[in-house]
Amino acid sequence: MENNNKIALFQEKAIRKVWHEEQWYFSVVDIISVLTESKNPKVYWGKLKERENQLLTICQQLKLKANDGKNYKTDCANTEGIFRIIMSIPSPKAEPFKLWLAEQGKRTVDELNDPELMTERQAEYYALKGYSQEWIANRMQTIKTRKELTTEWKNRGVKDGQEYSILTAVIAKGTFGLTPSEHGKLKGLEKENLRDHMTPMELILTAFSEEATRQIAIRDNSKGYNENHEAAQLGSKIGGDARQNFEKNTGLKVVSSDNFLNQIENAEKDKPLQMDDVIENVL
Repeated sequence: MENNNKIALFQEKAIRKVWHEEQWYFSVVDIISVLTESKNPKVYWGKLKERENQLLTICQQLKLKANDGKNYKTDCANTEGIFRIIMSIPSPKAEPFKLWLAEQGKRTVDELNDPELMTERQAEYYALKGYSQEWIANRMQTIKTRKELTTEWKNRGVKDGQEYSILTAVIAKGTFGLTPSEHGKLKGLEKENLRDHMTPMELILTAFSEEATRQIAIRDNSKGYNENHEAAQLGSKIGGDARQNFEKNTGLKVVSSDNFLNQIENAEKDKPLQMDDVIENVL
């Protein structure tokens, strides 16, 4: 279901976007206007579609607000689709995007051959955002633990998607007394990644509960969704008990409304703009 239209800014030019099917979709005509400076981006887009008919398959007609204040159906594409369209634009202004995409492709291949490179890149990304080394170390551990757990689920017949989401919510609820969506609301988050806004202690307990769940699934040789649901409930109870014991003995609360929104925003203002930032923050 779509929500209210919003505007992204790139090089001081407006790019209309709308939340649809759990992801952002962007106005193709607006992107073309920025990258080509065409006097008539609608005509440019029409000719591009005639030349490459397959571009039509990556677009959806979604309602966006026009200059007259009314909503009209407009060709829109998600981030992946926008990248594909950019590759078809023969404009000097599109070249930096094309080079960036080529670099990302090479980096992905390198990371597949050496997974440690991906971990290093993720750590560098968080450092640039202004996170502390302590936080980064804990975040890297949650990424590693999460990957191991989902691999275990896959090998044990749990289906990716909804079943993963349900089991994740079970673990979180038992550990923190909140589902991930409830936890995100407490922190004032909208579409941001919850784990990127957890405190070090929240991250530690998340990793602990997920690793406990994985170990229980291995011990019990859990098969399919139902048996792994039982493992998740037990793993989350272990995590929840650990949280309660910590709170009882320290007088400190683990679940926090703290987030890193302001910290990230300030870090973005202080460092030079990179192509990665353009893609992440605009598209």
